[in-house]
Amino acid sequence: MDLIHLAGRRLLTPGGEDLYRQVALLTSLSPGVEVLDVGCGTGAVLEYLLREHGVQGTGVEADPYLVSRVREHFKEVGLAGDVTLQEASPANLPFRDMTFDVAIGEVGLAAAVEPEEAIRELVRVVRPGGRVVLIQLVWKEALTDARKEILTDHLGVKPLMTVELRRMLLDAGVEELHIEDWTEGDSASRSRGRKPFPDLAELFTLGERLGILKKARKRWGWRGVRTALRREMEVHRFLTRERALGLSLVTGVKSAPPAAGP
Repeated sequence: MDLIHLAGRRLLTPGGEDLYRQVALLTSLSPGVEVLDVGCGTGAVLEYLLREHGVQGTGVEADPYLVSRVREHFKEVGLAGDVTLQEASPANLPFRDMTFDVAIGEVGLAAAVEPEEAIRELVRVVRPGGRVVLIQLVWKEALTDARKEILTDHLGVKPLMTVELRRMLLDAGVEELHIEDWTEGDSASRSRGRKPFPDLAELFTLGERLGILKKARKRWGWRGVRTALRREMEVHRFLTRERALGLSLVTGVKSAPPAAGP
Protein backbone atom coordinates (compact mmCIF):
# COMPACT_ATOMS: atom_id res chain seq x y z
CA MET A 1 0.00 0.00 0.00
CA ASP A 2 3.06 2.29 0.11
CA LEU A 3 2.59 3.70 -3.39
CA ILE A 4 -1.17 4.16 -3.00
CA HIS A 5 -0.48 6.29 0.07
CA LEU A 6 1.48 8.70 -2.14
CA ALA A 7 -1.39 9.22 -4.57
CA GLY A 8 -3.13 12.55 -4.85
CA ARG A 9 -6.52 10.84 -4.65
CA ARG A 10 -7.58 9.30 -1.36
CA LEU A 11 -8.84 5.79 -1.95
CA LEU A 12 -10.64 3.44 0.39
CA THR A 13 -8.37 0.43 -0.08
CA PRO A 14 -8.50 -2.48 0.24
CA GLY A 15 -12.16 -3.39 -0.03
CA GLY A 16 -13.33 0.05 -1.13
CA GLU A 17 -16.41 1.92 0.04
CA ASP A 18 -18.41 -1.31 0.26
CA LEU A 19 -16.17 -2.60 3.04
CA TYR A 20 -16.34 0.57 5.12
CA ARG A 21 -20.08 0.85 4.59
CA GLN A 22 -20.29 -2.63 6.11
CA VAL A 23 -18.03 -1.55 8.99
CA ALA A 24 -20.36 1.38 9.66
CA LEU A 25 -23.37 -0.96 9.64
CA LEU A 26 -21.80 -3.52 11.97
CA THR A 27 -20.66 -0.87 14.46
CA SER A 28 -23.83 1.25 14.28
CA LEU A 29 -21.96 4.44 13.41
CA SER A 30 -23.93 7.66 13.85
CA PRO A 31 -23.21 11.35 14.50
CA GLY A 32 -21.11 11.89 17.60
CA VAL A 33 -19.71 8.35 17.84
CA GLU A 34 -16.00 8.56 18.72
CA VAL A 35 -13.98 6.49 16.24
CA LEU A 36 -10.26 5.71 16.29
CA ASP A 37 -8.59 4.61 13.04
CA VAL A 38 -5.13 3.08 13.59
CA GLY A 39 -2.91 2.84 10.53
CA CYS A 40 -5.03 5.59 8.98
CA GLY A 41 -2.68 6.11 6.02
CA THR A 42 -3.94 8.90 3.77
CA GLY A 43 -6.95 9.61 5.98
CA ALA A 44 -9.41 8.38 3.35
CA VAL A 45 -11.31 6.20 5.82
CA LEU A 46 -11.57 9.00 8.37
CA GLU A 47 -12.83 11.43 5.75
CA TYR A 48 -15.43 8.93 4.54
CA LEU A 49 -16.69 8.26 8.08
CA LEU A 50 -16.78 11.97 8.89
CA ARG A 51 -18.73 12.92 5.77
CA GLU A 52 -21.07 9.93 5.62
CA HIS A 53 -21.75 9.26 9.30
CA GLY A 54 -20.82 12.43 11.20
CA VAL A 55 -18.50 10.64 13.61
CA GLN A 56 -15.84 12.25 15.76
CA GLY A 57 -12.67 10.91 14.15
CA THR A 58 -9.16 10.30 15.46
CA GLY A 59 -6.40 8.86 13.30
CA VAL A 60 -3.09 7.30 14.26
CA GLU A 61 -0.24 6.74 11.81
CA ALA A 62 3.37 5.84 12.59
CA ASP A 63 4.72 7.58 9.47
CA PRO A 64 5.30 11.31 10.21
CA TYR A 65 5.28 12.12 6.49
CA LEU A 66 1.76 10.74 6.11
CA VAL A 67 0.54 12.47 9.27
CA SER A 68 1.78 15.81 7.91
CA ARG A 69 0.11 15.26 4.55
CA VAL A 70 -3.19 14.18 6.09
CA ARG A 71 -3.28 17.18 8.41
CA GLU A 72 -2.73 19.50 5.45
CA HIS A 73 -5.46 17.76 3.47
CA PHE A 74 -8.04 18.11 6.22
CA LYS A 75 -7.19 21.81 6.49
CA GLU A 76 -7.70 22.23 2.75
CA VAL A 77 -11.12 20.55 2.78
CA GLY A 78 -12.31 22.37 5.90
CA LEU A 79 -12.42 19.33 8.20
CA ALA A 80 -9.43 20.10 10.43
CA GLY A 81 -11.72 20.90 13.35
CA ASP A 82 -13.53 17.57 13.08
CA VAL A 83 -10.58 15.19 13.26
CA THR A 84 -7.54 14.61 15.48
CA LEU A 85 -4.34 13.09 14.09
CA GLN A 86 -1.50 11.56 16.08
CA GLU A 87 1.90 10.20 15.10
CA ALA A 88 2.35 7.11 17.26
CA SER A 89 3.12 3.41 17.30
CA PRO A 90 0.09 1.08 17.26
CA ALA A 91 1.74 -0.72 20.18
CA ASN A 92 1.74 2.44 22.32
CA LEU A 93 -1.37 4.51 21.62
CA PRO A 94 -1.31 7.96 23.27
CA PHE A 95 -4.80 7.72 24.75
CA ARG A 96 -6.32 6.88 28.11
CA ASP A 97 -8.13 3.62 28.73
CA MET A 98 -11.75 3.47 27.54
CA THR A 99 -11.64 6.60 25.35
CA PHE A 100 -13.39 5.53 22.11
CA ASP A 101 -16.67 3.93 21.08
CA VAL A 102 -15.13 2.18 18.05
CA ALA A 103 -11.49 1.36 17.19
CA ILE A 104 -10.46 0.20 13.70
CA GLY A 105 -7.17 -1.56 13.02
CA GLU A 106 -6.25 -1.15 9.34
CA VAL A 107 -4.12 -3.49 7.20
CA GLY A 108 -0.85 -1.87 8.33
CA LEU A 109 -1.74 -2.16 12.03
CA ALA A 110 1.05 -4.62 12.86
CA ALA A 111 3.53 -3.79 10.10
CA ALA A 112 6.27 -2.83 12.58
CA VAL A 113 5.00 -4.20 15.91
CA GLU A 114 3.79 -7.49 17.31
CA PRO A 115 0.11 -8.13 16.42
CA GLU A 116 -0.79 -9.08 20.00
CA GLU A 117 0.53 -5.75 21.29
CA ALA A 118 -1.34 -3.71 18.67
CA ILE A 119 -4.60 -5.57 19.28
CA ARG A 120 -4.30 -5.21 23.06
CA GLU A 121 -3.83 -1.47 22.60
CA LEU A 122 -6.87 -1.22 20.34
CA VAL A 123 -8.98 -2.99 22.94
CA ARG A 124 -7.55 -0.97 25.82
CA VAL A 125 -8.69 2.38 24.43
CA VAL A 126 -12.26 1.20 23.66
CA ARG A 127 -15.04 1.65 26.19
CA PRO A 128 -16.76 -1.49 27.54
CA GLY A 129 -19.56 -2.33 25.14
CA GLY A 130 -17.72 -0.56 22.31
CA ARG A 131 -16.65 -2.22 19.07
CA VAL A 132 -13.19 -3.32 17.93
CA VAL A 133 -12.71 -3.80 14.17
CA LEU A 134 -9.80 -5.48 12.36
CA ILE A 135 -9.33 -5.23 8.60
CA GLN A 136 -6.39 -7.51 7.95
CA LEU A 137 -4.59 -9.55 5.34
CA VAL A 138 -4.73 -13.22 6.34
CA TRP A 139 -3.10 -16.42 5.15
CA LYS A 140 -5.50 -18.56 3.15
CA GLU A 141 -3.13 -21.52 2.88
CA ALA A 142 -1.09 -23.48 5.42
CA LEU A 143 2.36 -22.20 4.40
CA THR A 144 5.63 -23.13 6.08
CA ASP A 145 7.11 -20.67 8.57
CA ALA A 146 10.05 -20.06 6.22
CA ARG A 147 7.69 -19.24 3.32
CA LYS A 148 5.62 -16.93 5.54
CA GLU A 149 8.76 -15.11 6.65
CA ILE A 150 9.87 -14.54 3.07
CA LEU A 151 6.45 -13.30 1.99
CA THR A 152 6.07 -11.08 5.05
CA ASP A 153 9.38 -9.42 4.24
CA HIS A 154 8.22 -8.80 0.66
CA LEU A 155 4.80 -7.52 1.67
CA GLY A 156 5.88 -5.21 4.47
CA VAL A 157 2.96 -6.39 6.67
CA LYS A 158 2.42 -9.39 8.93
CA PRO A 159 -0.55 -11.50 7.79
CA LEU A 160 -1.95 -14.03 10.25
CA MET A 161 -4.48 -16.83 10.07
CA THR A 162 -8.04 -15.66 10.78
CA VAL A 163 -8.16 -18.08 13.70
CA GLU A 164 -5.13 -16.30 15.20
CA LEU A 165 -6.85 -12.92 14.97
CA ARG A 166 -9.88 -14.47 16.64
CA ARG A 167 -7.78 -15.85 19.50
CA MET A 168 -5.97 -12.54 20.06
CA LEU A 169 -9.23 -10.64 20.26
CA LEU A 170 -10.74 -13.13 22.69
CA ASP A 171 -7.61 -13.03 24.85
CA ALA A 172 -7.77 -9.21 24.89
CA GLY A 173 -11.35 -9.22 26.16
CA VAL A 174 -13.43 -8.97 22.97
CA GLU A 175 -16.54 -11.13 22.61
CA GLU A 176 -19.48 -11.61 20.20
CA LEU A 177 -17.02 -11.95 17.31
CA HIS A 178 -18.25 -11.56 13.74
CA ILE A 179 -15.97 -12.56 10.85
CA GLU A 180 -16.36 -11.87 7.12
CA ASP A 181 -14.13 -12.95 4.23
CA TRP A 182 -13.70 -10.04 1.78
CA THR A 183 -11.32 -11.83 -0.56
CA GLU A 184 -13.75 -12.99 -3.21
CA GLY A 185 -15.58 -10.68 -5.59
CA ASP A 186 -19.04 -12.12 -4.94
CA SER A 187 -19.46 -10.93 -1.32
CA ALA A 188 -23.07 -10.08 -0.58
CA SER A 189 -21.93 -6.70 0.76
CA ARG A 190 -19.90 -5.74 -2.31
CA SER A 191 -21.30 -3.82 -5.26
CA ARG A 192 -21.94 -5.97 -8.32
CA GLY A 193 -19.04 -6.00 -10.75
CA ARG A 194 -16.55 -4.43 -8.34
CA LYS A 195 -13.20 -6.20 -8.22
CA PRO A 196 -12.05 -6.84 -4.66
CA PHE A 197 -8.37 -6.03 -5.28
CA PRO A 198 -7.74 -3.77 -8.30
CA ASP A 199 -4.09 -3.06 -9.13
CA LEU A 200 -2.40 0.31 -9.65
CA ALA A 201 -3.16 0.38 -13.36
CA GLU A 202 -6.89 -0.05 -12.63
CA LEU A 203 -6.96 2.53 -9.85
CA PHE A 204 -4.99 5.35 -11.47
CA THR A 205 -4.50 6.95 -14.88
CA LEU A 206 -1.07 6.86 -16.55
CA GLY A 207 -0.45 10.46 -15.51
CA GLU A 208 -1.34 9.68 -11.90
CA ARG A 209 0.93 6.64 -11.86
CA LEU A 210 3.85 8.71 -13.14
CA GLY A 211 3.15 11.30 -10.45
CA ILE A 212 3.16 8.61 -7.77
CA LEU A 213 6.51 7.26 -8.98
CA LYS A 214 7.99 10.78 -9.01
CA LYS A 215 6.93 11.32 -5.38
CA ALA A 216 8.25 7.87 -4.44
CA ARG A 217 11.66 8.54 -6.04
CA LYS A 218 11.94 11.88 -4.26
CA ARG A 219 11.14 10.27 -0.91
CA TRP A 220 12.84 6.87 -1.10
CA GLY A 221 15.22 6.95 -4.08
CA TRP A 222 15.14 4.46 -6.93
CA ARG A 223 15.92 1.50 -4.66
CA GLY A 224 12.94 2.38 -2.48
CA VAL A 225 10.73 2.75 -5.56
CA ARG A 226 11.70 -0.73 -6.75
CA THR A 227 10.96 -2.16 -3.30
CA ALA A 228 7.55 -0.46 -3.15
CA LEU A 229 6.66 -1.63 -6.68
CA ARG A 230 7.65 -5.18 -5.82
CA ARG A 231 5.48 -5.11 -2.71
CA GLU A 232 2.45 -3.80 -4.60
CA MET A 233 2.83 -6.50 -7.26
CA GLU A 234 3.37 -9.22 -4.64
CA VAL A 235 0.26 -8.24 -2.68
CA HIS A 236 -1.86 -8.16 -5.83
CA ARG A 237 -0.51 -11.52 -7.06
CA PHE A 238 -1.04 -13.28 -3.74
CA LEU A 239 -4.55 -11.85 -3.39
CA THR A 240 -5.83 -12.39 -6.91
CA ARG A 241 -3.92 -15.25 -8.52
CA GLU A 242 -2.15 -17.47 -6.02
CA ARG A 243 -4.88 -16.96 -3.41
CA ALA A 244 -2.29 -17.39 -0.66
CA LEU A 245 -3.63 -14.25 1.00
CA GLY A 246 -7.11 -13.07 1.81
CA LEU A 247 -8.77 -10.08 3.44
CA SER A 248 -10.75 -10.56 6.64
CA LEU A 249 -13.09 -8.20 8.45
CA VAL A 250 -13.30 -9.15 12.13
CA THR A 251 -15.32 -7.24 14.69
CA GLY A 252 -16.48 -7.79 18.24
CA VAL A 253 -17.64 -6.12 21.43
CA LYS A 254 -15.33 -5.21 24.30
CA SER A 255 -16.49 -7.04 27.40
CA ALA A 256 -17.31 -5.19 30.59
CA PRO A 257 -14.70 -5.37 33.36
CA PRO A 258 -15.40 -7.84 36.17
CA ALA A 259 -17.58 -6.47 38.92
CA ALA A 260 -15.74 -5.31 42.02
CA GLY A 261 -15.96 -7.61 45.03
CA PRO A 262 -17.90 -6.74 48.19
